[in-house]
Amino acid sequence: MTTAYSLTSALQLHIAQTIAARGGWIGFDEFMALALYTPGLGYYANDSTKFGPMPASNADGEAGSGSDFVTAPEMTPLYGRTLAAQVAQALQLTQTSEIWEFGAGSGALALQLLETLQAQGLPLPRYSIVDLSGTLRLRQQARLEKYASVVRWVSELPQSMQGVVIGNEVLDAMPVKLLSRVRGVWHERGVVLNSVQDKQPGSFRWSERPTDLRPPCQIEGEHDFLTEIHEQGHSFIGTLADKLERGAIFLIDYGFPEHEYFHPQRHMGTVMCHRNHQSDPDPLTDVGLKDITAHVNFTGIALAAQEAGLGVLGYCTQGRFLINCGLAGLLESASLNERVHAQRLIMEHEMGELFKVIGLFKGEPWDAIGFSHGDRTHTL
Repeated sequence: MTTAYSLTSALQLHIAQTIAARGGWIGFDEFMALALYTPGLGYYANDSTKFGPMPASNADGEAGSGSDFVTAPEMTPLYGRTLAAQVAQALQLTQTSEIWEFGAGSGALALQLLETLQAQGLPLPRYSIVDLSGTLRLRQQARLEKYASVVRWVSELPQSMQGVVIGNEVLDAMPVKLLSRVRGVWHERGVVLNSVQDKQPGSFRWSERPTDLRPPCQIEGEHDFLTEIHEQGHSFIGTLADKLERGAIFLIDYGFPEHEYFHPQRHMGTVMCHRNHQSDPDPLTDVGLKDITAHVNFTGIALAAQEAGLGVLGYCTQGRFLINCGLAGLLESASLNERVHAQRLIMEHEMGELFKVIGLFKGEPWDAIGFSHGDRTHTL
């Protein structure tokens, strides 16, 4: 069993060697990619438990270890059952028959979609999962064992694809560049090694370099400002646009439209880490042992999609999307426990407002039920 100490030490060494090979400095996007995806060592590539409910407390009332965060599909199966209504409509109207799920986590969403569609008389001939994590793939395979003849895992996308693409909390885990305005001058924030004189030699610290990179819009005011740009997320959208011949894409994540994302008051950026159901703002410590995320700029996603030849079906809050797809009806026959968890998905002070859904399409436009009321595309 790999200990947490040996894991983070090995990953620190690997990142340190990469920094040295790059001349002593790497951009945060490269650091984030190494911390999350280095084979066998990165957070999403090691065997630590990531997804799951809040661990039980010990005798002292402290939360135990066991998982780092919970996503909507792990919270309640009503999430996938509700999303299935939108997926079913998309499959029908695009005349396709395959789901492509990116970052399938524990496999909970895949199971919920497959079971619901089968119960509705719409069994899928194929469900394709694209996931960089080998350890998560094993967990997914165990969970989806009864659908082994339908589900497949792919490490590379084919030249062309058709169907409905699903990405639940995928964009937030894509590496971002950090831009820092200091006394009116823009810098790219990167990572270097601490010197041997420091208390923790071999650890990391921030280092900024002047850059020609800029946020996509003007930041009002003259105060210091830290933010992110999402080049890899935009490239991901471009790749989907290039590969998808016909179908639809639904991306669910936490984030804002551009005017909120780059608001003058959001001067500390959105990068955040998650471990044992607690958050902290320091991605340079405990590398490999915690998740690193950044909120999504949904305006940037919509623009990247349009520039790549995709259309926008709609954009709204997760709460409104799930209600449009029939969650209220499912709640009528749900248990009290299911209702309690489902309320977290739609309540404004929980996940209902912060999480958004954006729908994209390739082919002819159509009216998606998930955006039938409360569409906020005009705010992008």
